[in-house]
Amino acid sequence: MEKIILDGNVVATEIKEGLKARIEGLKNKGITPCLATILVGDNPASETYVRMKGNACKRLGMESIRVHLPAETGTLELIEKIKELNNDPAVHGILLQHPVPSHIDERAAFEAIDIRKDVDGVTSAGFGQTALGFGEYPSCTPAAIMKMLDYYQIPIEGKHAVVVGRSPILGKPVSALLLNANATVTTCHSKTANLPEILKQADIVVAAVGRPKFIQGSWLKQGSVVLDAGYNKGNVGDIDYDTCYEAASAITPVPGGIGPITIATLLKHTVDSAEKMSI
Repeated sequence: MEKIILDGNVVATEIKEGLKARIEGLKNKGITPCLATILVGDNPASETYVRMKGNACKRLGMESIRVHLPAETGTLELIEKIKELNNDPAVHGILLQHPVPSHIDERAAFEAIDIRKDVDGVTSAGFGQTALGFGEYPSCTPAAIMKMLDYYQIPIEGKHAVVVGRSPILGKPVSALLLNANATVTTCHSKTANLPEILKQADIVVAAVGRPKFIQGSWLKQGSVVLDAGYNKGNVGDIDYDTCYEAASAITPVPGGIGPITIATLLKHTVDSAEKMSI
């Protein structure tokens, strides 16, 4: 069986092509879909991500508002800014770039986002709706992973999926989405014993642990599908790509795998929100 390189750029292009007519339709009504991004501090990686998202909006004819706050901004100040964006009818999606500086209560800031504009699924209400199967805007990276599997027609139902990572915006929601798609899901984390033995049972592996080249090919079942949601310094993911490539039947590269679909999903959610608010 020929090995499949799961190309995120191809999937992202399809998503964005599908948005063009919808954006034009909204503009004909006098509405331009608008994403507001909030960056606190001067983390270079976060600045890059925010710039990429703004450029992606511009290329599709969407608006983007970039709010850059100083590193010393407090939780209450940040929440006030979020409330301003909540109350701005021209803004359809709000993205708080994370991580925020450690003195800020990140969860309180996330919870301040109006669920109608929570296009990255970071609120507890958004997460709960996703877990229960009716969330309109699941977290973008988990949604991107599901879109990749769907695009390449990789079976999920009845398969054993192992998710390595349990963050509230990646590991936990992707576990819920896979479970809702009728996979049997094992969620692993830093306290999991015998991780290699668990991964040997996995038909689908989602690497979301935030550690470069952590997952080794020798840990995998032959023929497994490997989705790397990690992005670490040096353009490497959470899997050791060369050794995992040998074991996998399908695998995502880093970069060019889940990342482009994540950004395309963010744009789609913003357009979805603009359409809902226009009714």
